[in-house]
Amino acid sequence: MILKRHALLFAAVATLFAAPAQSQAWPAKAIRIVVPFAAGGTSDILARAIGPKLTETWGQPVVIETRAGANGNVGADFVAKSAPDGYTLLLLDVGALSINPSVYPNMPFDPVRDFAPITMISYSPHVLGVHPSLPVNSVRELIDFAKANPGKLNFAVSGTGGAPHLAGIEFAQRTGISWAYIPYKGGSAAVADVAGGQANVIMNGMLATYPTVKSGRIRGLAVASAQKVASAPELPTVAETLPGFETGSYQGILAPAGTPADVVAKLNAELARILATADMKERLASQGTEVRSGPPAALGSFIASERTRWARVIKESGIKFD
Repeated sequence: MILKRHALLFAAVATLFAAPAQSQAWPAKAIRIVVPFAAGGTSDILARAIGPKLTETWGQPVVIETRAGANGNVGADFVAKSAPDGYTLLLLDVGALSINPSVYPNMPFDPVRDFAPITMISYSPHVLGVHPSLPVNSVRELIDFAKANPGKLNFAVSGTGGAPHLAGIEFAQRTGISWAYIPYKGGSAAVADVAGGQANVIMNGMLATYPTVKSGRIRGLAVASAQKVASAPELPTVAETLPGFETGSYQGILAPAGTPADVVAKLNAELARILATADMKERLASQGTEVRSGPPAALGSFIASERTRWARVIKESGIKFD
């Protein structure tokens, strides 16, 4: 009887400490970072910059996996339903989690309940650009041209209902203009078509767009940040023409809900360290991107506040998404 009691006590203690011991050993195998957008966009660029740094620290492979579709919903749903063990992460423009509930009536997951925020990574302001054949050289000239040619301009977006699409809608609301929206399967495809003259206007994350502006294949008109960007001093802000206008690509990383708190804390600390290094700061700053790391709760609060903002923009626009 005594031996049986001791056995039961040992089993209970082992059960109590099994989960913490397992998470403390993390990572013990490869980590997968899911990017829910097409390759070549801002999220993909950041994942491929961060992945090798995590491998250097922990000695485990970091695999970048693209699962694009439905403006991030396909990849996000996959992660939401993955094991909450810290080995499957989601890196994306968090605007998708804020906007999609107002765009898709039947979301396959809950953007708040089904994820454990880890950290914000960066802010890349949208850059407003046009094909060089368009006879405009400023935000004001673009507005005037659009008003003089109603419905003749088209606006390339990385995906229906994404942050660049909503930025175009807000811009049109503020200025009283109209243009047709052309959805693409990713920001890189949208950038390529504007550069090639198949589309007229774009507002897309600077990290993925500015190299094409620097090459002259897209004429940059302005950045949608509150202040000018040091790496692009030639570009004014949209806010100089439309006070308070600020949009962009806010990138963050999340895990499935239920991921052990110590794993979340370990990831948060290591990502903060990586993002604070001089080489990473310089690498992002040279492409017009700011490091925006912070505690998990700050990312969760940001997603909630942006959800309210974009729900209002969508409602006021009256636009319907298919």
